[in-house]
Amino acid sequence: MPQPRPLDLADDATAAAVHRIGLAAYAVEAELIGFDGIPALGEGLAEMRARPLRWLGAVTGAGAVAGFLAWEETRDGVSVDRLCVDPAWFRRGIASLLVRHALAELFPGRPVEVTTGAANTPAVALYERLGFTRGPDFTPVPGLRMASFALAGTP
Repeated sequence: MPQPRPLDLADDATAAAVHRIGLAAYAVEAELIGFDGIPALGEGLAEMRARPLRWLGAVTGAGAVAGFLAWEETRDGVSVDRLCVDPAWFRRGIASLLVRHALAELFPGRPVEVTTGAANTPAVALYERLGFTRGPDFTPVPGLRMASFALAGTP
């Protein structure tokens, strides 16, 4: 089973793997939600690397990235920007592994927010299963309904 570890996108091979996985995962989500205008699908490698995000990967013993979680610190907590799993690793617990690790080890007790396509049933189920509370759905652009989730911090 892959293990969580920080990813350094300054490394060309790591950045290329993350970009490839992101494109593949978002292509699947686009199909699930019936919307192919997901911003990350049009994001180039340089643009992805320039984002002010921190990156956690699920990395195999051979060094392959099976999935990743990227987030940014906010004034009030943490905002998850993306959670992507290589389609070859779907349904093996990679997304759960990444989110659980991040919640326990990287931002324990802090408020966390995340959004996903409202019709992305696997992602919606994941966040609900991990204790996130679903907030209001919203439509940032015509044809795209998003679901918002939050996990309250603990004192």
